Amino acid sequence: MKHKRAIPNRSFRVADQIQRDVAVLVRELKDPRVGMVTVNAVDVTPDYAHAKVFFSLLVGNAEECEVALNEAAGFIRNSLFKRLQIHTVPTLHFQFDRTTERAADLN
Repeated sequence: MKHKRAIPNRSFRVADQIQRDVAVLVRELKDPRVGMVTVNAVDVTPDYAHAKVFFSLLVGNAEECEVALNEAAGFIRNSLFKRLQIHTVPTLHFQFDRTTERAADLN
């Protein structure tokens, strides 16, 4: 029996949907360490087991925010289960995205 052909661009669509939903869910967090967060990108592993969520910060401490988001990752993942219609919701790993910081330094 052959496997079903993978849906083209599915991982991009899943990553895109996760990015949108996580952005909404992060705003609902009541942790004072989480400042004004922008979710820049989401990288999903091919097996959908893990997702790296890259974020930037307008106001706040990047290290504290990263710790707080990773502590809230389980809660956010559970909320994603209710929103996404996919079998496996990846484990989220938040990572501060320094590209905007570097761009500002270049200017």
